[in-house]
Amino acid sequence: MYLEIITPEKKVFEGDVNIATFPGTDGSFQVMNDHAPLVSLLKDGTVSYKAKDLAQEVHITGGVVEVLKNKVIVLADGIVY
Repeated sequence: MYLEIITPEKKVFEGDVNIATFPGTDGSFQVMNDHAPLVSLLKDGTVSYKAKDLAQEVHITGGVVEVLKNKVIVLADGIVY
């Protein structure tokens, strides 16, 4: 699936991943290939994602995620370095 993580300032990540974990307001959840359509609010926490040779984490300060047809878009309020 294709993942994009975007803040108001810049695009943080874009690329193909196998799995992504998000800090939902009601608890963390994972999204994998062919996931059902979803829109969810995100709280302050860590977004982690894995591809074949890649495992990364980004700490966000909140936002929203949309999952639709193997495309996942995260609109983050901001990121913490």
